[in-house]
Amino acid sequence: MIFHPSYLYLIPGMILMFWAQQRVKATYDKFAKIPSSLGMTGAEVAQTILRRSGIHDVVVEPVAGELTDHYDPFAKAIRLSESVYSSPSLAAAAIAAHECGHVLQDVGRYQLMNLRSSLVPVANLGANFGPLLVMAGLFFGFLGTLGGWFINAGIALFVGAIVFHLVTLPVEFDASSRALKLIDQLGILQGDEHIGARKVLNAAAWTYVATAIYAALQLVQLLLLRNER
Repeated sequence: MIFHPSYLYLIPGMILMFWAQQRVKATYDKFAKIPSSLGMTGAEVAQTILRRSGIHDVVVEPVAGELTDHYDPFAKAIRLSESVYSSPSLAAAAIAAHECGHVLQDVGRYQLMNLRSSLVPVANLGANFGPLLVMAGLFFGFLGTLGGWFINAGIALFVGAIVFHLVTLPVEFDASSRALKLIDQLGILQGDEHIGARKVLNAAAWTYVATAIYAALQLVQLLLLRNER
């Protein structure tokens, strides 16, 4: 089976993901060129928020790549891409504050963040092997019940990836909300500068929404393949 009409269901998701990726890149590129009035780098923003929040056991360090920024709760480290780490731009301030939002979630034992962390192995397994098991079950359809078992097992694994994406949405939205509040409360950005930060974080949020929608469309496709078996 080289092509099946169910693959058409993936096209809207692909378009949405491409649009989201282009939007976040364009928004980041725009506000990465606009320095904040205080001139604080991404690293300084993160360190200031952590210090003012009374958090002293989390390090801020650079990491290679572009838009590879993340918080590692196990290493207690905020890792900022090199362009964000050393940049005094509005985009860098927004991204650094967002990662601090994740730190505050961790410190406050935000349940959805803990749930997402526990789902990472399940999500990786489901995303990588779920569709493969479904295809294997379809290919070896002559195996009868065993082929059906492969298909159902693959779909069950992929549902784990869907749950991960759904849990990720409120976690990321909450971190961005915390970031914008921190930026205002601590006076890190002045005047209308927070508008640029909001636009950067909103664009980034769309990448998570697009990924979740695409994953849901993949699940629909797998179910259609199973039903036509």
